[in-house]
Amino acid sequence: MFALRLCSLIPIIIVLPSLLEGARILAIFPFPGPSQYINVLPYLKALAARGHIITSVNGFPQKKPVANFRDIYVPEVFHSYDDLISNVTEVKNSWQLNNIMNRIFTGVTTAVLNNKDVQRELLTPGKNHYDLIILEALRTDALYAFSAHFHAPIIGLSTFGTDWNIDELVGNAGPLSYIPLVTTGLTDRMTYWERVRNFIETTVAWANWKLMYQSVQFKLYEQFFPHLANKVPLLELSKNFSLVLLNQHFSLSFPRPYVPNMVEVGGLHISHKPAPLPKDIEDFIEGAGSAGVIYFSLGSNVKSKDLPEEQIQMLLKTFASLPQRVLWKFENDQLPGKPSNVFLSKWFPQPDILAHPKVKLFITHGGLLSTIESIHHGKPVLGLPFFYDQFLNVERAIRSGFGLGLDHNKMTADELKSSIHRLLTEPSFATTAQQMSNRYRDQPMSPQETAIWWTEYILRHKGGHHMRSAAQDLSFVEYHNLDVLGLFLVIVIIAFIAFKLILRKLWGLATHQKLYEERKLKDQ
Repeated sequence: MFALRLCSLIPIIIVLPSLLEGARILAIFPFPGPSQYINVLPYLKALAARGHIITSVNGFPQKKPVANFRDIYVPEVFHSYDDLISNVTEVKNSWQLNNIMNRIFTGVTTAVLNNKDVQRELLTPGKNHYDLIILEALRTDALYAFSAHFHAPIIGLSTFGTDWNIDELVGNAGPLSYIPLVTTGLTDRMTYWERVRNFIETTVAWANWKLMYQSVQFKLYEQFFPHLANKVPLLELSKNFSLVLLNQHFSLSFPRPYVPNMVEVGGLHISHKPAPLPKDIEDFIEGAGSAGVIYFSLGSNVKSKDLPEEQIQMLLKTFASLPQRVLWKFENDQLPGKPSNVFLSKWFPQPDILAHPKVKLFITHGGLLSTIESIHHGKPVLGLPFFYDQFLNVERAIRSGFGLGLDHNKMTADELKSSIHRLLTEPSFATTAQQMSNRYRDQPMSPQETAIWWTEYILRHKGGHHMRSAAQDLSFVEYHNLDVLGLFLVIVIIAFIAFKLILRKLWGLATHQKLYEERKLKDQ
């Protein structure tokens, strides 16, 4: 009897290790802006905690060892990054903006592939094996080749949602009539001329990438993946994404169509259990009394210390006149003239600060992570956008009713103080922010749980090819039915020509008949 029971357990004993075995995952998130990695790191650590083995290519290696997690550090991605970011705020037109952004993307791709550790650990044939590739899907096309290099499915993650370029990876529809380009600052409710502008700026972005920079990715692919380049074009590899995770949610922006393998996980980085604040920050916030606290941060790319001196003095003067206390992310240890109600720090635990009930307002650059955090914690915002999607995020806050926006280059002390006063005293802003928080939080799973479930779904189903849209196999002409429209146009043209010929023939017959009758009358 015991022997029979033991035999019945043998299949389970054989299968169990494969069920428990973690996947080997290569994560490539090398962008030099800290916010991109802040967004994805909790997700990667959660995968590691579930037993998956993570190798992460990035510019921000862990300071303390993490189980099942190792870094491949790529410091080269920081070369000239600050100069490029400073140039972004000074661009005069869409072509210049796209030039700068595409130079960043191309520079990051080149830096990763030229990194010695990447070449030794990842590009050397037979050195390692991976079951899944996860990377930032943003115009780093040559890096997509790691999927074919390791014969592994690929998951893309976008820290700002989607656009025309990311839609192309999975054949997703993005009608320009109500899907704005992220850099335009427009929303889904566009006027006629806004739709014209959206069409033009999207076309400029598409043309700048296709004509100026995509060929650079092709050359990098041929240089570093010659064994693949001889067999399959990079454009074909770019169509093989199993899944794209989007740092967006319809409650934060607007409803739009998605194919099944495009999943919203907006707020992926947010912990639903805020950590205790450092004692000095906690004491400063608690000492604010009923007036509360304002949190001011321009994010990780724009530094407050680099603002013009007259603007810094204007901010100090305005903050000194407020009854509230102000937490200001400032990158220098000292700031002459700092009033007593202002607390400076080079870094703040932002989500934990926004979770504090005494924090009443968030003055922000309008980055998507900051916007999501403000909505998650139900805080009104005053947006001071600088570049890229920040204008769009601030415009959404204004139209949704939980924020206001100012031009950081032109704002005056009176405008700043007036906007702060409105946001703190008019109840509608706080009420709307709380309503949006309730809608956003009302999800069956947290964004991180959703991302992990879909990631393991792709592993369980060997890439999930059954979710692949047929649009990926259509040419531009076929996708937009231009060949069908062309056929109907040809039919209409032929019908028109035939109709014209018939009319000419009938007219000729009628004219001939008339001349015949006139001649006959003369003969009589």
